[in-house]
Amino acid sequence: MGQLQGIKYTKDASGYNRYVHIDLRQYGNDELLEDFLDKIDIEARKDEPTVPLREFIKEQNKKRGINL
Repeated sequence: MGQLQGIKYTKDASGYNRYVHIDLRQYGNDELLEDFLDKIDIEARKDEPTVPLREFIKEQNKKRGINL
């Protein structure tokens, strides 16, 4: 894998790439970076319980004192 400017890899004790350091000044506004970070967030939340949209809206309205 070629080294890209503004991206550095840190290896763990076993020698495997463990961390990726991304220079946000260089890549912070990049759509691909945004998609990558979204994918990480999706993977982290994939086992969380879901709430139907109508139920969520109802709860939010109740919190805000909105009666519909």
